[in-house]
This record gives sequence, structure tokens and C-alpha cells, in this order.
Amino acid sequence: MEREIRYRVLEQDKIVAVGSGKTLNLSSNGVAFVTEDELPLGAFIEVSIAWPALLENRCPLQLIGFGRVLRCSGRTVACTLQQYEFRTLARVVPENAWSARSDQKLRRWAEAVARG
Repeated sequence: MEREIRYRVLEQDKIVAVGSGKTLNLSSNGVAFVTEDELPLGAFIEVSIAWPALLENRCPLQLIGFGRVLRCSGRTVACTLQQYEFRTLARVVPENAWSARSDQKLRRWAEAVARG
């Protein structure tokens, strides 16, 4: 399934990368996607994927997932999806909405994983 994907990468409590790309494949455990950036292996990642189905045939959805970067080979990145949820989306999304959004949820998730 090829879908638009946006991501943020957290390493040592700092956002070290923000970008976008296209998914190559997706499962309940992970996602592979193509992007322009190399991402640090083992880093925490938050992804947002534009979902192809509409809620009640009228409301756009996005899949938000949290995981770790497993592989980065050339322009192809693979990461786990250890936690995910669907969120509704506004009909028109401002271009800077993703980069301006708070990264607190990603930080809290990474802290919880680190604690075990």
C-alpha cells in the first residue's frame, strides 16, 4: 500500500529529523518507506500515515504509530510499530501542521519504553 507518510525521529531527548516519504509496505508490526533522509538506527520514531478509508464515509483518518528505526539502506527505512492509533483529520490540513505539532506524546512513549 503506497501512502504518504510523515515522521519525526527522537534521539537522546531531541528531535533529530522531521520528514516525509511514501510507504512501501505496512503491517501491524512495522512499516517500510522511502524518504530522502538517512535515519539513525535504534532511534525512536513517530509516523503519521494518510489512511485510505474514511470514517463514516466522510471523515479522513490518519494512522499515528510509535516505534524504532530498524534499518536504513539508501532511501529505504524500516521501523517497528509498537503502538499505534487512528485519528480523525481535518478536511484541509495546513502545510506546517505536522512540524508545529507538539512532540510530547513521542517523548512520553520513548520514556515509557526506556523504563521498561
